[in-house]
Amino acid sequence: MVEHLPERIDPLALAEKRRQFKGSLPLSQLVRLQDVLLNPEGLVRFELRFGKDGKLSAVTGSVEAYLELQCQCCLGPIAWPVDSQVKLALVGSIDEADLLPESYEPLLLEEETILLTDIIQEELLLAIPSIPQHGQCKASAPKEVAKMPDTPKRPNPFAVLAELKK
Repeated sequence: MVEHLPERIDPLALAEKRRQFKGSLPLSQLVRLQDVLLNPEGLVRFELRFGKDGKLSAVTGSVEAYLELQCQCCLGPIAWPVDSQVKLALVGSIDEADLLPESYEPLLLEEETILLTDIIQEELLLAIPSIPQHGQCKASAPKEVAKMPDTPKRPNPFAVLAELKK
């Protein structure tokens, strides 16, 4: 656990100083993640490096966690491992984001400082599927429809047309 993790950071200043943060946080501290978690217990491990790539100010690193989600078919728990590689470029506008190399995702800075936990939280939220479900969920398997034994066979209404065609 990081003992003195700053709440708000200036990512541009950190990139100039080439700072890094490494540690872990309880999932329960990531407020926006709580709505999608079945169980908020556990830790997220992270390593974030702020630096420069040419003229670009960037954030690179990784975010790892085991999330417990709810299957949207059977409503049971799903263990969802996340091992996300972070590669963000700090931009001040959409126009700057459009000019980024393809290997970078934009991190739009609307204010001078941001919450450090927002970077971690966003990476976890992006790693969660929109409809979590087990790979072979039994609740989503099609059930066989039983035939009713006394159902009389109905004649095909188009049989007359087939006879006229001959």
